[in-house]
Order: sequence, then C-alpha cells, then structure tokens
Amino acid sequence: LMLILFIFVNFSVIIMRESKIINYRPTFRSPFYPWIQIFSIFIYGFLILEMGKVPFLISISFVGLSLLWFFLYAGKIRREFALMHLVERITAKELVNVSLEEELKEILHQRDGVVKDRFDQIIEKCPVLDLKERIGKEEFFSLVSGILSFRLDIEAKKIKELLLKREEESSTVVEKELALPHIVIEGENKFEIVVVRAKEGIIFSPQEVVKIVFVLAGTSDQRNFYLRSLMIIANIVREHHFISCFMKAKSKERLRLAILSSTRKRQL
Repeated sequence: LMLILFIFVNFSVIIMRESKIINYRPTFRSPFYPWIQIFSIFIYGFLILEMGKVPFLISISFVGLSLLWFFLYAGKIRREFALMHLVERITAKELVNVSLEEELKEILHQRDGVVKDRFDQIIEKCPVLDLKERIGKEEFFSLVSGILSFRLDIEAKKIKELLLKREEESSTVVEKELALPHIVIEGENKFEIVVVRAKEGIIFSPQEVVKIVFVLAGTSDQRNFYLRSLMIIANIVREHHFISCFMKAKSKERLRLAILSSTRKRQL
C-alpha cells in the first residue's frame, strides 16, 4: 500500500504544478520536475508487478475500493480539485469555481502566520472590473466614476472631474501597463478601491496604454492609509509572477485572489 501512496504522491505533484493554481506556492520545489515524478511512478509500478500476483491484486482492490468510496460519498460533496483546474487550463473552459484557491489561500496564510489587514478586507469587498475591449481614458473614468459614485455617495460627474484633474497634474501611470489613479474627496472616513484589468488596454496617452489599474478614492482623514495602500499596491505588482497570474486569471474572483495571495507583510 505504501508503494501506491508514493505513486499517488507523485501524481499529485504533477497535477498541482500543472494546474497553475494561483495560491499553490509550496516551500520546496522538486528538482528536475517532472522527470523525477514520472520516473518514480514507473519504478513503483514496476515494483508492485514484481512483488507477485497477490500484492498486485491487493493493490488493484485498494484502488477500486477507494474509487468506489469517492463516487458513493466523497464525490457528492461539492469540492473542486486540482485535476479539474488542469482540465480547465487544457480546454480553456470555465469548469470550476475558486473554492480550491480560497482554501489554498487560507492554508498559505496559516502556514505563514498571515493575518488579514485592512487592505485585505477592502480588496475582498471592492469592485473588480474585467474590461474586454480597448477604451480611452475619459470613457474609463466615466465607468469608474459611476461605480464610485454609488459607493461613496458623491456625484459621478464630480468624481470624474477629480480623476481628470489629477491626471492633468501628473500622469498616474507608474510603470509599463500599470496605473494608480487616486483622488481625495470631501467627507470623512471614506475609502474605496476599484481593481481593473483591461486585456486590450486603456489609453491614458498615445505613449501610455495600461492593462492593470487600481483606482483609489478617499477622504483627507484617510491620508495615512491612502499612502500605505499606494505602497502596498506598488509592492504587490512587483512580486514575482504577479502580473502574469493577474493577466491569466479566468474570473473576477481570481483577479481578487491574485492580490490577496500576496506575500507582503501585513500591518494590523
């Protein structure tokens, strides 16, 4: 039975690695992947066959009973698994939701002693836009202003004017394909973030076409958190693989997860 478990362990490594789940970040990565795993599967299978007919039949029975248990009981529990993510990646279809990635995110946070801070809590509830077509700056600001107007209880026209004015003062495009438009609004104790992915780009200027945008709007009494949020976002987008994971995410919730899975230090 131990040999079967070793075979399944190697299969699991391949499935988890190839599924490209955002939150799968093991602390150790096997060298010479996937050749060691493939070689091990064949070797363990060969050893089972060499042990004789009885051990082989016991092994087959064990696998059969496990599959029977899965389909009669475990299969009824609605849980996604990495193999489905692998199938999804191969077929380019939305076959599963994000529950597995949520679970992995929680495991990662527990492993690393991560406690959610205010920024995480805002990202969990903030609007996420996934734009499919290329649009201009003014059209984009009109869209975002409408969303922020509802959440901040301020006229959309006023928000758009502030965004355009801020952009005229100096461009909020901080680096290639990333912009951080941010405005200070009237009132007290208000702060909102809108996360945007635009695969075809948002034209901020003839020379600046961005694909990732974080729009921040807050009152003056939120200044410290305002500045901290800008720094947090700047650090997140510089993390290894963040941009590629963010751009490849298959849904709005996975865009959100890409941000929440950051390895940054949380401040409570």
